[in-house]
Amino acid sequence: MRKTVFASILVTVLFGVAVLAQDPVKTSSTNGGAPAAPASVTITPDSPPKDLARAAFMAQGGEKFRSVQNMILRGTVQLYPPNSVQSIPGSFSLVTAGEKLRLEIDARPAISFKQIYDGEQTYSSLPNVTLPPLTKFGWGALARFDQPNYQITAATDKKKRGFRIVDPDGYTTDYYIDVKTGRVTSFVIYYNGFTLGTENSKFKEVDGVLVPFSFAQKFEMPMGAFFAEFTVKEAKLNQQLAEDAFAIPR
Repeated sequence: MRKTVFASILVTVLFGVAVLAQDPVKTSSTNGGAPAAPASVTITPDSPPKDLARAAFMAQGGEKFRSVQNMILRGTVQLYPPNSVQSIPGSFSLVTAGEKLRLEIDARPAISFKQIYDGEQTYSSLPNVTLPPLTKFGWGALARFDQPNYQITAATDKKKRGFRIVDPDGYTTDYYIDVKTGRVTSFVIYYNGFTLGTENSKFKEVDGVLVPFSFAQKFEMPMGAFFAEFTVKEAKLNQQLAEDAFAIPR
């Protein structure tokens, strides 16, 4: 039971990063079919939420960020169960392409876990572990902020500069940004009655796209808060993936 709870949390936690790899996003065109690049945005005390969203989008890489087709992340993680100051060290490997995902976590002896979604079917090495929709929150919603039926309003924490994105199906993320750079310093995902917060402390540019390399996450549960600290050691975008990258074990 403990392993299943850990695995469920980790899938949701890593979801906050996974959605950097997008399904194709429709963009407007003004130059022979090429996507129109949004104008850069200067953040002022009076900037409306949509301008803050555009600034964050541009800081992530703009159209390069929007057009990422797949992503590979590998690194280490420190897991802190509720009401515990002792961490569980582990490693993770994550491959995403649109809605497809392959996640492997090795924190033995506490947990060893594999989750795969091939676009139609889900496989999990542990029972009762499901995936949220990969393009509905976090980075995935930010890449679509200017698409039809996406609502941009002020974020709930009035002490920080931020904005809220609600997608056409009602999925919600609050984003908070550095007003000097436009970078997303944190975001909060609301999913299935739970709240997941992410604090980004270090980014690196990979092929023109800003990728979080060091971040901490907090997952609120009835039994207490679960914390995880991630360090990315390797990040690759738009690679040639093996045909069986998302193959479901038989």
